[in-house]
Amino acid sequence: MVFSSPTFLLMFLPIFLILYFLLKPKYRNILICVASLYFYAFGEKYLVILLLLSSMINYYCGQIIEKGQRKKGLYLAIFFNFLTLGFFKYFNFSFDNLQSFINLFGVNTNFAEALPIIALPIGISFFTFQGMSYVIDVYRNDVKASKNFTNFLAYITMFPQLVAGPIVRYIDIEKQLNKREVTVENFALGLERFIVGLAKKMLVANTFGLVADMIFKNQVSDLSTLMVWTGIIAYSFQIYFDFSGYSCMAIGLGRMFGFTFLENFNYPYISKSIKEFWRRWHISLSTWFRDYVYIPLGGSKVSNIKIYRNLLIVFFVTGLWHGASWNFIVWGMYHGLFILIERLGFDKILEKLWQPIQHVYTLLIVIIGWVFFRSEDLTYAMQYIERMFCYHPGNMIVNDKLNYFYITSEFYITLILGIALSTPIYIYFYNHIISKLQVLKPIVYLILFLLTLVYVSASSYNPFIYFKF
Repeated sequence: MVFSSPTFLLMFLPIFLILYFLLKPKYRNILICVASLYFYAFGEKYLVILLLLSSMINYYCGQIIEKGQRKKGLYLAIFFNFLTLGFFKYFNFSFDNLQSFINLFGVNTNFAEALPIIALPIGISFFTFQGMSYVIDVYRNDVKASKNFTNFLAYITMFPQLVAGPIVRYIDIEKQLNKREVTVENFALGLERFIVGLAKKMLVANTFGLVADMIFKNQVSDLSTLMVWTGIIAYSFQIYFDFSGYSCMAIGLGRMFGFTFLENFNYPYISKSIKEFWRRWHISLSTWFRDYVYIPLGGSKVSNIKIYRNLLIVFFVTGLWHGASWNFIVWGMYHGLFILIERLGFDKILEKLWQPIQHVYTLLIVIIGWVFFRSEDLTYAMQYIERMFCYHPGNMIVNDKLNYFYITSEFYITLILGIALSTPIYIYFYNHIISKLQVLKPIVYLILFLLTLVYVSASSYNPFIYFKF
């Protein structure tokens, strides 16, 4: 079940909200657990058992640590969570690479092809990382272990952020799990945020996504240089508005229920360096790796060589976290390389340049990186990047067809909208116009919501990119 579906918008969410506000506060976490498990089982069926098992083991490990068996609880949690991720996410990838390695020595074997394809549970990377962060924080004495399994289960399974984040840390919502205030004002703010996120997804991300998918379906040799640039720019906007839209909806839903989740995006495309980009993009993930990988490795309090090592390790696992594919690993290491280049002194040179040049540099690096992220394999990615910088007219029939059916006036209008919404212009517009027109404010949001409902009902194209991670 996805937020941008009629089932969620017209059935699941209204029923949940009615029950939530009818119940006494002490029973609301139980409802969150039941509704969240149903929400997950709706799409994943029996894999909901894995979600329950993960919740129980991480809860149990927290109890073990609290009782004094600190290392036992920590190691058990890390072993279970990595085993779960390793089996479901990297099993086939590992054996495919092992087979390729063996074949290098002239031994012809196809054992990897005989192995079963392991289905990837939706959101597994998110809920395992939440479980690990809880156990590690308990081990560090940053937070007390939860004594109420219902509260803990609500934390892990909470449907607003269950399948695509943001990665919520227990320490940030511990008090809210026990007691939270639900007000009309907070509900209204949450509803506004949800509508904005839904509009980002349906009106912007999906339009760009359709164009990007149609272009990337073609062989690079058939595409013109202009078309490959159109495709990757469309994808750059798609992934931002798709994921930030989901995060907006998750934060808005949480606010409606009385929870305050931390922000996950802060206009990353206005960054003036790759370092700044990662402070603004997928903030919950980058801070997770900072706090649980980079700093434990020594962070920046070690020699320069070890700092570079730590950064490369972080970006290697960042790429690997996103998917069992060399494309994602290369994408992560590619970003890590530019972080290193900036740290080696290029950031000082960058700061002296005209700001538009800083923006162009950052966007160019990010956009090229998205080619690795979007392509099916490295060969396609390298061919695509080559076509971006080596002019070629491509196949006229293919390009004319793409131009006629997909590069329409709607695409250009969405492009202008996407550029505007990638900057804080919306915040300025909201603070100086919408917020001062209190009478028109509900009407604006109602019109926006109804417009997105039209797109929801009419569109068969409705994926969420980060569901597969």
